[in-house]
Order: sequence, then structure tokens, then C-alpha cells
Amino acid sequence: MSSASKGDRKASLDAASWLFNVVTSVAIILVNKALMATYGFSFATTLTGMHFATTTLLTVILKSLGYIQTSHLPKSDIIKFVLFANCSIVGMNVSLMWNSVGFYQIAKLTMIPVSCLLEVVLDNVRYSRDTKLSIILVLAGVAVCTVTDVSVNAKGFIAAVIAVCSTALQQYYVHYLQRKYSIGSFNLLGHTAPAQAASLLLVGPFMDYWLTNKRVDAYDYGLTSVLFIILSCTIAVGTNLSQFICIGRFTAVSFQVLGHMKTILVLFMGFIFFGKEGLNLHVVLGMTIAIAGMVWYGNASSKPGGKERRSFSIPTTKTQDYAALPVSSESVEKESLLVSDQ
Repeated sequence: MSSASKGDRKASLDAASWLFNVVTSVAIILVNKALMATYGFSFATTLTGMHFATTTLLTVILKSLGYIQTSHLPKSDIIKFVLFANCSIVGMNVSLMWNSVGFYQIAKLTMIPVSCLLEVVLDNVRYSRDTKLSIILVLAGVAVCTVTDVSVNAKGFIAAVIAVCSTALQQYYVHYLQRKYSIGSFNLLGHTAPAQAASLLLVGPFMDYWLTNKRVDAYDYGLTSVLFIILSCTIAVGTNLSQFICIGRFTAVSFQVLGHMKTILVLFMGFIFFGKEGLNLHVVLGMTIAIAGMVWYGNASSKPGGKERRSFSIPTTKTQDYAALPVSSESVEKESLLVSDQ
């Protein structure tokens, strides 16, 4: 196969991976928004545990059918990953509960510079001037259209710091583990999803009761709400899988930068399905700036020297790569309190 054909195939797979992630992420946010705002199912952490339980079930089925081959991942790495991931989920939910929506959005924006810092320190990555400026433009655009009231208190600030740091570490670790052990997205999910499901389903009801003063077992489960829960869990499988694929193919920073397209789409879809009260000139301006920054970032980071790793090679454990096939959802309003694919 010629280099041009390989390049075209890679570009097509990259685009398909991003599209898969954007579609599933936006879909799950809209479903969860309806589930929580319309049907009052506000048990975000427990619902995330259900998401990972569904993902675990799928990986078990695929493994029994031979679509996922046996691979090895040390328990110590699994424990660290699950710790980062669960702290990210709980931290984001608590941060949104204790802080204003504006400060919550600012905290989410800081994940990009924190992820950049991790790549610079741990992977010796260097960014070009255009790449840095494009990231700043994306941050500015998203801030313009999402950051409104900004108020913070001590405990809210601590929750936000924990949420941001753990999310950045979890996303970095996705890329790190796939490179180090040469395992694919399904394999990594097969190792980590069971532990996340078990821990979140165990802790989730208590966490949700603490945050909402409501018991998940006392919720009035109707046919429609149960169907929405099933739909949410089904979409979450694709969201979790696509996150691992995108970070594995790219990096946590690229995932964060281009991932803000989801925030823009969620705002746009929210205006369509849930009313246009918040749609104004400054929101449209922010969306335009953010999209321009994302296009600039994609172009700048793909150029030689735009984003490169210098004098760094990660030790790899030779296992077969099964990455041929491609977590909380992001939300911009408090009623869609769920983080499953940070």
C-alpha cells in the first residue's frame, strides 16, 4: 500500500473516530438531560456505574465470541487507572454541585493546560507557537459561550482541583497504557470497566444520596424512565469506547481541544430541543471563535514541529494490538449532572 493510500486511510479512520465520539457524547448528554430534568432521575454516579456495567457485559460477550483476545494489564495499573477515573467522575459531580455553572466551566477549561503540562513533563512534548495560540483561541471561544456566573467557595475549589487533576491523569493514562502494553481500546475497557462498574455501583447510591438527599432505590421507576436508562447505558458503551479510541489514536490534549466541539454541539442541540432562551449574539460569537480555534489547532498540530515528542521512548510490553475497533458525559447545565466519559 502506498504512503498516500495509508495516509488517506489514517485520515478516514481519524475522522470516523472523532465523529463516533462526538455523536455518542452529544447523544448521551441529551438523553441524560431528558432523564434527569424531565423524569427526575438525578443519580449521576449510580447511572455511571450502570454505564460501565453495560460496557463490561458487552466486553464479556465479545470476548466469549472471540472478538477480543486475552491480554495482560498489571493489577497495579488497573487500580491506578480506576482510582483516577472514579475520582474524576465523583469530583466533577461534586464540583458541579458545590460551584456555580460558570466556575465549573472554567474548571473544565483548565483541563487543557493541565493535560499539556502532563505531556510536557512526562512525555517531553513540545508545542509550536501556532499550536499554543490555537489552544488559547479554543479556550477563549468556549469561555465566551459557556461561562456566565462565576462564584466559588473553598470546598468547591478543592473539589474542582481534584476533578481536573484526576481527569487529566485518567485521560493521559488511557494513551499511556495503550502505548506501553500495545493493547486496543476494547481490551483496555475489558480490564478497567468491571472494576469501575463494581466500585461506582457500590459507592454511587451513597454519593448520590449525599449530593441530592434522594435514594436511588426509592425512585419511582416508570416504563419511560427505565427505557431512557437503558438507552443511556447503551449509548454509554459507544461513548466509553470512542473515548479510548480517540485518546489512543491521538493524545489527551487533542481529545480535550477538539472535544470542546461536543460542548458547542450540546449548546446548539439544547437550543433546538430545550428552548432558545440562552441563544444570543455573544453565545454565537463564542461558538464561532471556538470552532475557528479547533480548525486552527487541527492544522497547526498536524504540521511538522507543531506537536512533537523529543528524545522520549516509552517501554512497551509486547502484546498483540486489537485496536481495530473503537466516559461522564460533559454537560453545561446542572440538571444534566453526569460525568461518564471525561
